[in-house]
Amino acid sequence: MSSKKMGRPPSDNPKSKTIEIRVDQEIMSKLDAAAEKLNTSRSAIVRKGIEKVFDELQK
Repeated sequence: MSSKKMGRPPSDNPKSKTIEIRVDQEIMSKLDAAAEKLNTSRSAIVRKGIEKVFDELQK
């Protein structure tokens, strides 16, 4: 039997913090549509949005 571990390899940048937000149905629909169109997760869309806002504030 092999001594290699099965499963997902460790991440270079683990996401260990979680946040919970409240949104209305319209925002949730927009989030889902964006995630589907970009073929990514809701979390990735939210992270991109935070980065975009932060970058704009730095200008």
